[in-house]
Amino acid sequence: MHRFPPIEPYDHGYLDTGDGHLVYWEVCGNPGGKPALVVHGGPGSGCTPGQRRWFDPGRYRIILFDQRNCGRSRPHASDPDADLSTNTTHHLVADMERLREHLGVDRWLLYGGSWGSTLMLAYAEAFPERVSEMVFTGVTMTRRYEIDWLYRGVGRFFPEQWQRFRDGVPEAERDGDLLAAYARLMSDPDPAVRARAARDWTAWEDAVISLETNGKPNAYSDRPPDALLALTRICSHYFSNGAWLEEGVLLREAHRLAGIPGVLIHGRFDLGAPLQYAWELAQAWPDARLVVVDDSGHTGSTTMNTEILTALDGFADRAG
Repeated sequence: MHRFPPIEPYDHGYLDTGDGHLVYWEVCGNPGGKPALVVHGGPGSGCTPGQRRWFDPGRYRIILFDQRNCGRSRPHASDPDADLSTNTTHHLVADMERLREHLGVDRWLLYGGSWGSTLMLAYAEAFPERVSEMVFTGVTMTRRYEIDWLYRGVGRFFPEQWQRFRDGVPEAERDGDLLAAYARLMSDPDPAVRARAARDWTAWEDAVISLETNGKPNAYSDRPPDALLALTRICSHYFSNGAWLEEGVLLREAHRLAGIPGVLIHGRFDLGAPLQYAWELAQAWPDARLVVVDDSGHTGSTTMNTEILTALDGFADRAG
């Protein structure tokens, strides 16, 4: 199976959240089709035109949005004066529900991966009656031990690169909370300090996926300067605060997803988000089906692409 041809939005706009944020949204495909919301990763990566192409435009009403402070949303996190205090998981969940109401959607399918899967779970557990189905890739629940694995534990496979990541913060902070130290660097008034911290952060992210078949060099760091700054600033903001989630809450509350069909598509060789996370969620959510992709890591593969398209095709005509 191949992704659908490129498509342009037929509607777009900015959602005023009422607390100083304008959240960009767009809609493409069939206005009368099954509503589906794309929940991008990062946090802070923004949505991309390629994400529209997972859905049959004749059968889906495809909705994308840029989460607070990234992509086309404003204010942008690359501006050091942009206040991130009102950018938390709970704010993003509220934005999703506000967007649903704004667009007149009753229930929608959620699709996303990596950080997006955490946000999808948080939303679905808060508003299960508004979710028809869910399709995940690279499942994460952003537990603190998952964060510690990604930014410390997996360094056992990349000791040299992790040492460089650690050395990116002031010496006095290298044995403490590295993520909080990076968050402070990303708020430094000196643009050179922020730029260097963003390069060091994304170089580590690049290293974690470097052994994967699709782990192309500079996958995270090859972004426009403003996008690079926003991604790093928002990631360090979220992960140094445990995404403002009680530890393990999304797994404990998975019973709230009862009756919502889900497909969890996960690469067996995902070092940054080990398969264990998806397996645990599948055990707690009887309506979810776990698909293990044996030739994939976090960045996917042709086989994973086929599984995503198959899952979305299977839900396209389901009454929801």
